[in-house]
Amino acid sequence: MSAPASPRRILFASLIGTTIEFFDFYIYATAAVLVFPKLFFPASEPTAATLQSLATFALAFLARPLGSAVFGHYGDRIGRKATLVAALLTMGISTVLIGLLPTYAQVGVLAPALLALCRFGQGLGLGGEWGGAVLLATENAPPGKRAWYGMFPQLGAPLGFLCSTGVFLVLAHFLDEGQFMAWGWRVPFLASAALVLVGLWVRLRITETPAFQKTLEREERERLPMATVLLRHPGTLVVGTLALMATFVLFYLMTVFALSWGTSALGYGREQFLLLQMVGVLCFAATIPLSAVYADRFGRRRAMIVATVGIILFGLLFKPLFGAGSAWQVLLFLCVGLGLMGMTYGPCGTILAEMFPTPVRYTGASLAFNLAGILGASPAPYIATRLAGDHGIAAVGGYMAGMATLTLLALLLVPRKPVE
Repeated sequence: MSAPASPRRILFASLIGTTIEFFDFYIYATAAVLVFPKLFFPASEPTAATLQSLATFALAFLARPLGSAVFGHYGDRIGRKATLVAALLTMGISTVLIGLLPTYAQVGVLAPALLALCRFGQGLGLGGEWGGAVLLATENAPPGKRAWYGMFPQLGAPLGFLCSTGVFLVLAHFLDEGQFMAWGWRVPFLASAALVLVGLWVRLRITETPAFQKTLEREERERLPMATVLLRHPGTLVVGTLALMATFVLFYLMTVFALSWGTSALGYGREQFLLLQMVGVLCFAATIPLSAVYADRFGRRRAMIVATVGIILFGLLFKPLFGAGSAWQVLLFLCVGLGLMGMTYGPCGTILAEMFPTPVRYTGASLAFNLAGILGASPAPYIATRLAGDHGIAAVGGYMAGMATLTLLALLLVPRKPVE
């Protein structure tokens, strides 16, 4: 029989799962820039190979809404706990398999096809993971602490990024370029198996959330949660999706695009730029709890609006800071951008969870989050690369500001809720 849920165990279970999931997701993002263009695609013009690699990166975002539908269905029907375990296994197995794939030189076009299939599996798992982790935290939160509890799974993003970047930095330090490209890049993917086992052990020791237990007792479960969301809550779904657009665009510009541009156009070495990004991610991690405190005191909607206005203004600084190429300016650029990311990312899970009723909350919140990923994150590195190449780095800042304006308009449509 499962041990009674305690706040410490619940929060750790929500945090450890998303940390593992995002670790797996980010090692792919890093490899998509540094490794896959050279090993999994035909020898051709470097920019074309990078764009093809980024296309496989975007594929996971297309899989995430399907993950929302599949895992959301079972999360709203049979419970949060079992569904979270299944989502973690899906993500973990897909990641380990990437570390075992043959390259283009070994099997030809089969290599990018297998890579794309595994990437699809990653997106499927993450599509089911995030919503369940947020609900595990927020549905166990005491009054006045919902945003604080809801930010713990959000902390998995910077922690996963720090772990993944740290692994690549260690490999870069101890291996030469030939060793890294021959086998070193596989180590993070294979090592994720150990992390998944830890996550499963923690997840299997938690109990179901009180909110879902009440749904069972009242026999309020929906037969087809996805159909209910689409037919009864379409406006909420659209607003929730648009409300997170800026969050996704900002993050993937500050990580994937920044790494690609910094190590190519700006001439930084891989190790040097990853170190700068790690400092920026520390700012990301620091502002997540700050945003949660602010959101619990003044409301989730207001916290998101303040952060989004900051993102719009930050778009104007894109060229002056990142275009200059100075290490100190680039560091400031990364710290400000990723700090703003924490301010918008901290309360976004809680605000989405509060927008949908309990019987369809897993499906609704997950679907809105992952549709925002498709529209915001999946094309962001590709669009930014094309904009920077054709019109200069200032155009990338304009793109980010434009998407943040769309998010601001959506947030103004989110119903006001009293602060608990």
